[in-house]
Amino acid sequence: MYTKKKWLTVALSLCLAAGAHAQQSVQFSQYIFNGISVNPAYAGYKDVLNLNAMYRQQWSGFPGAPTTGGVSLDGPLKRPNRETNVGLGVQAMMDNLGPQKAISLYGSYSYRIRLDEEDTRRFCLGIGIGATQYSLNGSDLEYLDTGDRIIPDGSAKATTPDARFGIYYYTPRFYFGLSVLDLFSKYTSTGYKWRGYTYESIRRKQHLYVTAGYMFKVTDEISIKPSFMLKDDFAGPTAVDLSLMLHMDELLWIGGSYRTSVPLWKKNSLPTTLDKANAASAIVEYYITPKYRIGYSYDMSMNKMPGSHEISIGILFNSKQYTTSNPRYF
Repeated sequence: MYTKKKWLTVALSLCLAAGAHAQQSVQFSQYIFNGISVNPAYAGYKDVLNLNAMYRQQWSGFPGAPTTGGVSLDGPLKRPNRETNVGLGVQAMMDNLGPQKAISLYGSYSYRIRLDEEDTRRFCLGIGIGATQYSLNGSDLEYLDTGDRIIPDGSAKATTPDARFGIYYYTPRFYFGLSVLDLFSKYTSTGYKWRGYTYESIRRKQHLYVTAGYMFKVTDEISIKPSFMLKDDFAGPTAVDLSLMLHMDELLWIGGSYRTSVPLWKKNSLPTTLDKANAASAIVEYYITPKYRIGYSYDMSMNKMPGSHEISIGILFNSKQYTTSNPRYF
């Protein structure tokens, strides 16, 4: 059997036939500007209506390589003459990998507990409820052996409900988040069956995310923000993104990140020969006005694969200038 998408799709098909379980979490290099993509407790953090859109082309130019697009909208639940303790959000995501596609829609609820009278510190509890439609398009594959029973004749689709949970703590200079995505993945079936074969690997696996960052003030116009994100699916390599961003004059973010894996705990199923280094990224974010942000990042792969491009857009509606005692850097 061979494919129009060359060996990447062949490898995917072999995994499907074998019932393999692959790490399939969506990856964004600019996650630090779109916290709700990895944590529902982030909803409402900006205290205004916050729109984000992202598109990522991984391994640019490589046939069948992953492409991911998403849009999210979140903000506080405003009620006249009452404190704003609730944040709401909605997120849509589309992820393509060769003949495989996943389309997700989630709604998020965050209860934001004030920890001081000035409202500069909050502890937030969040939950997200949604569903993902998975599909596999057999028409993207070609046969050497006529009537290959493993591959669907057309597009096989299945939709599953899912949930996510997170906590988020922030001050004017520090944030910490912990979340679990795809909570139901261990307990629900996608219904992917074709001629007796089960395509288990299409379903995303449960993922744990840990994020943290701190804003160091250098001068009145310049600050530095180191941050990290740890991601683990309890089976594959534990991934860590280490980022360092320079913030200049409330207009420009410039910096980069380094993505690698760490042996957080022993996983017997993993080969010991896997390369730990994954990619290095260059990131720039520019505020056209206090309300409008545009960003770009380029990932240089460490394993001889082509580079990856990512763009993002952010819009704050009814935006107000945050006070120096209560900025929104994250």
